[in-house]
Amino acid sequence: MAETGARKWIITVTVILSCVIELIDTTIVNVSLPQMMGNLGATLDEIAWVVTAYVFANVIVVPMASWLSAVLGRRNYFVGSIVLFTVASFFCGHATSIWEMVVFRFLQGAGGGALMSTSQSILVETFPPEELGFATGLFGLGVVAGPTIGPTLGGWITDNYSWPWIFYVNIPIGVVAATLSLAFIRDPKEKRMIGSIDWVGILLLVAGVGSLQIVLDRGERDDWFAAPYITVLVVVAVLGIAAFIWRELTAEHPVVDLRVLKNRSLAVGTLFTFIYGFGMYASVFIFPVFVQNLLGFSALQTGLILLPSSLTAAAMMPMVGGLIRRGVPPQLLNVLGFATFCVFTWWLSNSTLASGQADFFWPLILRGVGLSLLFVPFTTLALSTLRGKDIHQGTGLTNMMRQLGGSFGVALVATFIEHRSWEYRQDLSRYVTPFDVALRERLDVMVHGLMGSGSTVVEAQRQALAAIRGIVDKQAYLLTYMDAFRIIGVFFLCCMPLLLLFKRPRVQTAISMHLEA
Repeated sequence: MAETGARKWIITVTVILSCVIELIDTTIVNVSLPQMMGNLGATLDEIAWVVTAYVFANVIVVPMASWLSAVLGRRNYFVGSIVLFTVASFFCGHATSIWEMVVFRFLQGAGGGALMSTSQSILVETFPPEELGFATGLFGLGVVAGPTIGPTLGGWITDNYSWPWIFYVNIPIGVVAATLSLAFIRDPKEKRMIGSIDWVGILLLVAGVGSLQIVLDRGERDDWFAAPYITVLVVVAVLGIAAFIWRELTAEHPVVDLRVLKNRSLAVGTLFTFIYGFGMYASVFIFPVFVQNLLGFSALQTGLILLPSSLTAAAMMPMVGGLIRRGVPPQLLNVLGFATFCVFTWWLSNSTLASGQADFFWPLILRGVGLSLLFVPFTTLALSTLRGKDIHQGTGLTNMMRQLGGSFGVALVATFIEHRSWEYRQDLSRYVTPFDVALRERLDVMVHGLMGSGSTVVEAQRQALAAIRGIVDKQAYLLTYMDAFRIIGVFFLCCMPLLLLFKRPRVQTAISMHLEA
């Protein structure tokens, strides 16, 4: 039942706030990992599990959110998840060892996983059907802003306070969100589900999807199939996901009702949500690495550069929802979104080592516009014909696919950067030879300059060669990052024809069906 008046907007603020803190915590720890390593006595490989544990729990809980809501009651489950997230945040800040931190990050991710899909289903039901696009736009604020704001906020907090405060800031927000949820959010009219628990489905979900997430998160770091455990997890993921799909299609009370994908608009919308996650997370991954490693920007500077993009998306998403409400075809907005995102990637692919903050402003503004033109229509098309409990199943599946799309995007781009940069280094190194006159002249100038600064001949020659190798590495990485931006743009360009799969009535027709029901 749609809400009205002040209750409607209090619920809106509450669920968006819950969604934002969950997504911020996905990336907020990234810039604080070096400080955590020192304080907790962890190795680089061990500290990586702080990120992996959170995402692992997230991707497992998200598709189960609908079932848990039906068993526990949606409001109880939502409030309980906020409480779990908040309490786990407190203990993350108090962690005294790396594995203690990993355990509490897992619990934090389990609580946060419910906040995404449950927040979206609450928001969809809070607004009347004709305002579905607007509601989706509001939800999209958190989806785009959270991962972008996270590193900036984490860097600022770590620089000015200490890393435990990146977790402590969640506590007052969690308390407020839980209190408002108890006071204003109502359970839907559907009765709670009573039936046997699909333990087999839960086990297969954890084994299949969980293994896939770990492979995507750690595969590139451990050189993929060179690590035996990656090979084992790939086999477990393939067999587990296949068995999970079969189980959920045949079980009487499935933990994830995959039958809802018989709805064509949801099935196609879920596919495009995966594509959206791929592009959004991959581009967010490449840009900070590029500007920090090659251009020397700090984490805070990087975050401030990305902030206008998030603000643009925040401003655009409700506007895009309004356009859909006025009858603008979502497919047309999607085409514009794909085109805008392609222009953004092409623009950034022409960057140089001399590029500055001003050079990135307008391309990133285009990124914000493109993401809003993609997210709102995709989600609106996916959910517009769902009713009742199917809304919760639909939001869980779309959120899981966006998360997996992002994981695939980051993993594939990271692997591409590693291999492509090696190829470029090999190609460029062919020109670094004693027979190259220009190189010999440059080395002579560098050696004489270093000797003038007090270095011996041997030291000066060694330092000059090291500087040349550094220049080659920088150029190799620059060419690699530029290729990566182009590939993301080409990927989006190739996905545009898939919009023809949306062979269904316009959203306004679907909305009228809601109203007549």
